[in-house]
Amino acid sequence: VQGGQIIIDGTPVQQIGRKALRKNFGMVLQDTWLKCGSILENIRMGNSGASYDEVVAAAKKAHAHSFIQRLPEGYYTKIGEDGGSLSQGQKQLLCIARIMLCDPSVLILDEATSALDNTTEILIQQALDELCRGRTTIVVAHRLATVRGADHIAVIDKEGVSEYGTHQELMEKNGLYAALWNTQKLS
Repeated sequence: VQGGQIIIDGTPVQQIGRKALRKNFGMVLQDTWLKCGSILENIRMGNSGASYDEVVAAAKKAHAHSFIQRLPEGYYTKIGEDGGSLSQGQKQLLCIARIMLCDPSVLILDEATSALDNTTEILIQQALDELCRGRTTIVVAHRLATVRGADHIAVIDKEGVSEYGTHQELMEKNGLYAALWNTQKLS
């Protein structure tokens, strides 16, 4: 921190141990990260002590349960680091289920839906909406539909933060955000 403070639940981050601080954060990135092992093990990385039922509950919240059940061995199906034959959307849903299982207080979503087709994006957006409920969420996105409902939107260009406000406020300013919104032909 070079200026100001970063405070989590009233405590400056400098007073929180690194391990405890990391437990407060969860990330869903554009590029998924899976390990060699079962679907169950990959979701459990979010909480290694979670029961099978807790893993299934997280997968259901993430809209991943139905595709997992169709796999040859369900939650015990083995995959490689690249996710094997799973689609990009399925891999993303596993990562969302993992984060739901660890239940962090702060989420960072970095282009979490950028590489997906529209149908899969809608499913993943529903899972992310569930995941974000009641949490501080930082969303990095080029697809503005992803941030439309945010309480605060910071538009960042090469100079830094160029605009700040809600969707409606930014549309009324008719600046960069509005231009990008109109370019993406969103309604």
